[in-house]
Amino acid sequence: MLKLGGYLNIIIAGGHIIGLFWADAMFEVTGIGNDMKELAQINPLLPYILTIIVAIAFLIFGLYGLSADGKIKKLPFLKIGIFGISGIYIFRGFGGLLLNTIQGTNSLIETTYSLIALAIGLLFLFGCLKKWTLIPKK
Repeated sequence: MLKLGGYLNIIIAGGHIIGLFWADAMFEVTGIGNDMKELAQINPLLPYILTIIVAIAFLIFGLYGLSADGKIKKLPFLKIGIFGISGIYIFRGFGGLLLNTIQGTNSLIETTYSLIALAIGLLFLFGCLKKWTLIPKK
């Protein structure tokens, strides 16, 4: 579970970097086109810088997942990191679904992103619970 969550985060990070080659299209598809246009009015580089920072965060999340699974060297604050990443994803997933329901703006793309976030968060949560013997191993 942690390995899968780790690799998914690395793929998402790579997608952000590759998407920069078609930034305007990527921003429109993901529903943040208007926000990025406003940011670009402040400085044209800001949307790119923000996307790179987000990609780095996803990469770090991925490395923590792989580290917890024993695929790479143990990273500092591993347990706290994995539980924190899980919490961020679960909050994003439930929060997105709840906000869309309250606002009545249930778009397919936003619902999909929220469900993906929730799934990755649960992968991290159940993976770390299993790893640190809080869930009995079969």
